[in-house]
Amino acid sequence: MGISDSQERYVNFYTDFAFKKLFGTEANKELLISFLNSMFDGREEVSDLEYLNVEHLGPSAVERKAVFDVYCRNSQGDRFLIEMQKADQNYFKDRSIYYSTFPIQEQAVRGEWNFRLDKVYTIGILNFTFDDDPEYFHHEVKLVDVKKKNVFYDKLTYIYLEMPKFHKSEDELETLFDKWLYAMKNLGRLMERPQVLQDAVFTRLFEQAEIAKFSPTEQRGYRESQKDFWDLFSVKETAEMKGHARGLEEGLAKGREEGMVKGREEGMEKGLAKGKAEGERNKAYQIAKSLKSLGVQLDTIARSTGLSQEEIDRL
Repeated sequence: MGISDSQERYVNFYTDFAFKKLFGTEANKELLISFLNSMFDGREEVSDLEYLNVEHLGPSAVERKAVFDVYCRNSQGDRFLIEMQKADQNYFKDRSIYYSTFPIQEQAVRGEWNFRLDKVYTIGILNFTFDDDPEYFHHEVKLVDVKKKNVFYDKLTYIYLEMPKFHKSEDELETLFDKWLYAMKNLGRLMERPQVLQDAVFTRLFEQAEIAKFSPTEQRGYRESQKDFWDLFSVKETAEMKGHARGLEEGLAKGREEGMVKGREEGMEKGLAKGKAEGERNKAYQIAKSLKSLGVQLDTIARSTGLSQEEIDRL
């Protein structure tokens, strides 16, 4: 499943290629600086960034290594580990904590050392949700004294952005942070630069995100990254659909058995058939809504789900 070149002008920000090109290169570090400053909203100020090695080994050669998406340091020595998480993992919080230990350990100084540490920020841009609150998408986590309800240690911060929960439209964007989230979420589906994204930094963003301006090597790299993204999405949706189907079959078997006991098998069969049809259609709506949020064209979604473009457009 894919999107033709004629239907796509800008990269999908959620692909590894786009994320690292726009946020992980020296040439485009002004984009990451702007995003970080918009997120901190004056509480921290990032004036410059130095990109650091993204591959880190454990204390010994046999221990697991960590490969970061983007890792950098500002002029004050604060470290920023920025990760794009495309799909939910059973232990994504554990992984996040584990990764944060590397920027801490590498600050150790040979010889005498007083254990002073610079700040470490772990920032996760998530293409999934992990919290039930539909409005709460911007999580900022620190070590807290549970009884006193205050921050115990302010040099270690975890920030998670649940992107599927960000629903603001163009006319609802108020802050630079709002604009960045909107641009990141919708970049791949835009054909023109929105009027609301006229800040100077977005001129650079849209110039660097335009696929037609890529070199042949960059275009191949992006298409491969895009294919990996859609393969991951397809595997996720297939697993969900299979799980749904198994649950449905189990429900059908159980209902059939109960219906025979009660002597109402015929009525039960009709009810189950109707329920199955409704369940399948609801699942198609869920998949269509997910694909639409990721910027997939309506005709592609229609072919994948069996829904009409009019139905999809109303989601």
